[in-house]
Amino acid sequence: MTNPNQENHEVSNCQHKNVKRDSGFLVCQDCGIVLDDNIDFVDTVAIDDHYKESQLDYERAIRVRDSKAKQDPIIKQQYDRIQTLEKWYRDYQTSFSEQRKTIEFLKSYDINTDTTKYEAIKKRYLKYNRNHRKSYQNMVIIFLAIVWMEIKDTTNIRIERFIEISNELGHKINKKMLNNAMLKVKKSEKVWKKLKTTNEIEKEIKHRIKILFGKDLHNIPYEKVKDHIPSKSEYNKVQVEMQLIADQLLNEISYSHLKNLNYKAFTAGLIYYTGQCLENRKIFTQSLIEEATKFSSTTIRKKFNILKDILGTPKQERNRSSL
Repeated sequence: MTNPNQENHEVSNCQHKNVKRDSGFLVCQDCGIVLDDNIDFVDTVAIDDHYKESQLDYERAIRVRDSKAKQDPIIKQQYDRIQTLEKWYRDYQTSFSEQRKTIEFLKSYDINTDTTKYEAIKKRYLKYNRNHRKSYQNMVIIFLAIVWMEIKDTTNIRIERFIEISNELGHKINKKMLNNAMLKVKKSEKVWKKLKTTNEIEKEIKHRIKILFGKDLHNIPYEKVKDHIPSKSEYNKVQVEMQLIADQLLNEISYSHLKNLNYKAFTAGLIYYTGQCLENRKIFTQSLIEEATKFSSTTIRKKFNILKDILGTPKQERNRSSL
């Protein structure tokens, strides 16, 4: 027969270290006593069931929570952006696949790049990336800066619209960020190659102006000027004459007048100035050039006045050059 006093002594000496919950009660597994639920057994009570899960159950619970979270549109957008940046990070050396996708997306916004420009963008980007191990977000901005540097002289898209389109594609940039990125690329490229002389830079600028001049001039359809020019063949002759006048005018403009100008806006003013050198000065109006170049009449007038300060009035220039 068990001695009750002995049992009471064992219970009183028990430290209750092996406590488990049994049928809703806290029961000491050593002495069998049912303990008060209000007793604090933080150090002795078994760990919560959450920590008893297997690794597979634990990972599955995380996936379920992530799946539910991604049903929120805001969280889903952030998640997709992180995934895109991760792809760009893995794609920084040779494949150029994510960058190619971005160029294709830009084409849907009428920002087109031919094969030559595409190869130039790829070459500049990969070369910069190999020499600069920057954070991934910065490399996205560097890429967009290189794209803009390659297309800015041959597109009617303004930088504000380019930034707006980039934001629509998920690349959060602004004008200051884009300008800083372009400066970084230019500074790096100066280190990689011999600096050009002033004469070489001047020739390059004037060559770009001539190309843009011809492009913008041909954006003016014959239907817009048919009241002043009898036939389309005559209109073609006028266009050629204007390009010859522009070449002679550019020969008289020094590099100091060109280096700090917006070349595209300057070209729009040059078209208007050249049009004023023709016998019929009413053909190429400011509104007509505004429609072709996408620059406002105010901007065209400002550049026209700059050319007047450099070259004199169009009539004086025409008489002096015997054009």
